[in-house]
Amino acid sequence: MKPASVVGTGCLFFSLATKRYLFLLRDQTKYSGTWGLPGGKVENKETIIAGLYREISEEIGSTPEFLKVIPIETFTSNDYYFNYHTYLITVAKEFIPTLNKEHRGYAWVNINDYPRPLHPGVWNTFKFAVVQEKLMTLESTLEA
Repeated sequence: MKPASVVGTGCLFFSLATKRYLFLLRDQTKYSGTWGLPGGKVENKETIIAGLYREISEEIGSTPEFLKVIPIETFTSNDYYFNYHTYLITVAKEFIPTLNKEHRGYAWVNINDYPRPLHPGVWNTFKFAVVQEKLMTLESTLEA
């Protein structure tokens, strides 16, 4: 199997203080008005983690202090052309992101009350029910 031609990466931020997750409201794209995660395409010769950190900094204005970075999902398209790597990043408390032009709002929410409509990429690349179950399990281990 040949490697994917397009690789993307993104994350869900999880606040230990409030047990809530960060979602961003898209703007100025064909998916304007949908909710997604910080993330995007990994650039040529960039590692997945370096791409993740760059996208976080570009989309929320800075890189908050992470407590843990945990891989939770990898999506591969049926034709193997596209891979998307999603991580859970824990932070001590919620923060106010400084959004770039790709976004017009944000929300910290319980994972069962995620905002709608979700960006089609989030909905399609993430087996949402499976991810929710993983996150609930991770939440209980992170509290210990």
